[in-house]
This record gives sequence, structure tokens and C-alpha cells, in this order.
Amino acid sequence: MEVAIIGGGAAGFFAAIAVKEKHPGAHVVIYEKSPKVLSKVKISGGGRCNVTNAVSHISELIKAYPRGGNSLKKLFHRFSNRDTMQWFESRGVPLVTHEDGCVFPAAQDSRMIINCFLNEVRRLGVEIQTSSGISELVSKNIKWKLVFQQKDRESLEYDKVIVTTGGCARLEGFDWLRKTGHRIEPPMPSLFTFNMPDTPVTRLMGVVVEDVEISLERSRLSSSGAVLITHWGMSGPAVLKLSSFAARELNKRNYEFNIYVNWLGRISRDEAFFLLEEVAVKHSKKMIGNYRPFALPERLWIFLIEKCGFPGNKKWAEIGKKGLNRLLETLVHDCYPVTGKSTFRDEFVTCGGINLKDVDMKTMQSKVAPNLYFAGEVLDVDAITGGFNLQAAWTTGFIAGQLG
Repeated sequence: MEVAIIGGGAAGFFAAIAVKEKHPGAHVVIYEKSPKVLSKVKISGGGRCNVTNAVSHISELIKAYPRGGNSLKKLFHRFSNRDTMQWFESRGVPLVTHEDGCVFPAAQDSRMIINCFLNEVRRLGVEIQTSSGISELVSKNIKWKLVFQQKDRESLEYDKVIVTTGGCARLEGFDWLRKTGHRIEPPMPSLFTFNMPDTPVTRLMGVVVEDVEISLERSRLSSSGAVLITHWGMSGPAVLKLSSFAARELNKRNYEFNIYVNWLGRISRDEAFFLLEEVAVKHSKKMIGNYRPFALPERLWIFLIEKCGFPGNKKWAEIGKKGLNRLLETLVHDCYPVTGKSTFRDEFVTCGGINLKDVDMKTMQSKVAPNLYFAGEVLDVDAITGGFNLQAAWTTGFIAGQLG
């Protein structure tokens, strides 16, 4: 059996290894259009490779996927995050789990993952061909002909083809797959930070607030978690999560929108007002700049009270009820304009790709064209940060590699 893997990334390598372990007699070739394989794995997780997330239950795992989570649910029962961890550790890659659930190689180096893959494909006899882009897939009865981008290169036929080419920034990048009869969901960024040019809050660059709630104006979309203030705007888990779940809505708005920030996180408006009133009575003679009733960073607290028009040396007793309401509004419903986006680290994650209705999610085989399979980000599946996108690549690659 001749099997071609189109795409030498995370899902491609995982699929190739799965094919050889399930079908030892198969001849498997990975075709990668660029000169190097696994380039995205190398930079993932800031060069440390966040291989998965140690979240305890599959019901929680699927919540990390704005698109595709329910479709992945049954697949995770066959190859879960726990299976991923066992897979790597059984192949000589010790892992470590951080407090936030992110799982990394103990060496904190993505080269551990890359070397593991290269050793495995070498051991199993998988062939790798780089600088080998595919321009067209042509159905030949029950086989597939691969037409290469290099005009002088001879086309080749394969019994099975697994497409693992990853996401693509432009819709035209999926034209060669649309020609095979598949519907394509338009690609767009789904994991990015918020640009706030010329906004005073950027003067607080470096400040981290651990428990924040962010909501999108004119929407029910919101997220919670840590926020990092940067010289260009805001980043951090809460921002990245909102960018992921709101990806299509933010694209419609051309990345110009307002967000509301509740700097107090899970503390409700009523509870916050009660606490402010209590402070104004019990600490009436203290200066508001010196006494912070909430666990906010000092620089942020000073910024917020000044935003309300209060000098730091003003006493709590002098604020009055109107002043307390103004401070409350700033603490729990602080508005910031966003104009544009920036890529998170060097990672580029998109939503969009092959419509999941065109794929048998039990086998990853196309419903449109037999003997053609898909895995990884080429599918309309994407996740928030934290190792979840790679987990989808491992799981779909493993299932596709069974060639069911």
C-alpha cells in the first residue's frame, strides 16, 4: 500500500507514524513544500513546544475549541491528552506539567519533540521529501495522483493520501482542495493580541493582572484569566481566549471594536461597591493612592484612580457616593478601543479550512472522495492557547493514520 502524507508538520508526522505502526507493510512518504519539516513545532510554545494540556476530563478538554470541539469529543475518547503524554514519554521524552495545565518537554526545548519524530520515522522507514509542494490532487479511480508544483517533476499515484498542510492565511490557498469537491470555511486569524495604539494604558507595559474578565462590546462573548499590558495593547490568556472565540465576529468588524474590562474578575458589581463603601468608612483618612482595597498592581491602581479624576493624595472620605460609583464603573466596566491585532509570539493559528461536514469524523476520511483523509489545522478546527491546537493535531493525525 502506497500512502502519501502532504504536509510535514505536527499532524503529518503523527499520521505517518500511526500509518506505519498500524500498517507496517505500507510505503509512507511525507511531502513538505518548504525546505524544513516541523518548523511550526519548533517555535510553538515560545520554542518549548506546549505538547498538550493536562485538563482532567474530556468534557473540559472540548471547551477549549471554539470550532470543532463537539466533533472531536469521540475522537478524544480514542486518543486523548493522556494518551499523548504516554505516547511521548514511552518514546523517551520526559514531560512536565505546569500549574496552568500546560504540558512541555521536561527539557523545555521543542527540539526534544522534533528529534523524537525524526527518530521514529527513521526507525519505521518513513520517507521524507522536502521542497515538494503539491499543486493538485487528481482522482484516478480509487487512487490519487499527486501533481507537484515543480513543473519538471513527474506526477505520482498513491492508494491513500492524508492531507496535513495546516492553516492558510488566504482562501486561495485552499483552491487545490476545493477542486476535489470539498467545501472550505474562509480562513482568518483566531489567536492574536489586541492593538491599542496611542491608548494611555500602554504606559503600564509589563503589568500583569491575574484574574480579569473581558467582554466584547455589542456581543455576549467574554473570557476570563490573566491579562498582560504591553507597549502595543493587551495580551495574555484572557485576551487570546476572547480573540479565539470571537475570531469570526472580530473579522467582520475589521478588527476595530471596544472591549470592556472587569479588573476585579469574579467580584460582582454589588460586592465591589459594598467593599468600596466599607473602605471609605473604615479608612476614611487614608489616601486612596496608598490604600488599595483590591489585589491590583500598584501601577494599575494609580492609573485607574487618575482615570477617574482622583489625585492619589485624595482621602477616601472625600470621594463621596458619586465618586465611588465612578470608581466602581472604572473597576468593573472599563472601556478600551482596539484597532488592529498582532500575532501571538511567532505562532500563526487560523480558523477555517475543510468543512467538517465533508469529513467522516470517526475515521478522518473524506465523505466526498474515498481514500483521502485530513488531519490538523487544514480542518476547520482550532483552539485557545495552552497546548490544545497541538492536541487536535495529534488526535486527528492518529485517527487518520489508522486508514479506517
